[in-house]
Amino acid sequence: MRTLVALCVAVWLTTATAQPAAEVIRRAVETPARSAADRERDARDKPAELMAFAGIVPGMTIADIFGAGGYYTELFSYAVDPTGRVLLVNNMSYRNSATEELRTRLGNNRLGNVEHRLVEASYMRLPANSLDLAVIVMSYHDLYYVDERGWPAIDVERFFASVHQALKPGGHFLIVDHTAAPGSGKASAQDLHRIDPQFAMEDISGRGFVLEKSWDGLRNPADDLGKNVFDSAVRGKTDRFVHLYRKR
Repeated sequence: MRTLVALCVAVWLTTATAQPAAEVIRRAVETPARSAADRERDARDKPAELMAFAGIVPGMTIADIFGAGGYYTELFSYAVDPTGRVLLVNNMSYRNSATEELRTRLGNNRLGNVEHRLVEASYMRLPANSLDLAVIVMSYHDLYYVDERGWPAIDVERFFASVHQALKPGGHFLIVDHTAAPGSGKASAQDLHRIDPQFAMEDISGRGFVLEKSWDGLRNPADDLGKNVFDSAVRGKTDRFVHLYRKR
């Protein structure tokens, strides 16, 4: 009887904890201040489900790395509420790709718990043990992309070391990216802006992280993995993998 009572209490506590978190995320997505363009993007990116998968709750400190114009930054800002904090971390190239969007999103201290940081990506200098969650959405592959000007030429070892030291013990690292063909490793990052999920798992797991779980909510088996993600035939409809790693 005592075992049954204890089990019932445990279930009640779990449900009681989960419901407020789900409600906070729902309110974040439904915030009236969000733009029409962001709301249109929601159908493709399923932000409520993604934030629930990542375990985002009020009070967290999150880094949206290479977040460009800050679509996810704004969502995180509402989800962590005023007791939390969000760092939008861009290097010069990502900042320059979204200048107008950033002005609109962050102007006049519109998101009071957000700080925009402009960094050199190999040396982000994020405070040690300061983050509950680091996030890279559709930009992990850029660590292995170099254009004719040498951009971004990131020191991958130093980049991952920076993320690792910035996370609190047990902190998490969320990766969302465009899927490349199995066995292609990082090769597709250059021409297709894709990366092999198996390569990602081995790459990140070898840098002080453990893959805790994955989510198939953004998968699309109809995607042509041989096409560049900006090709009109697949743009906005790519097969995307989602991995959540934990700092060892």
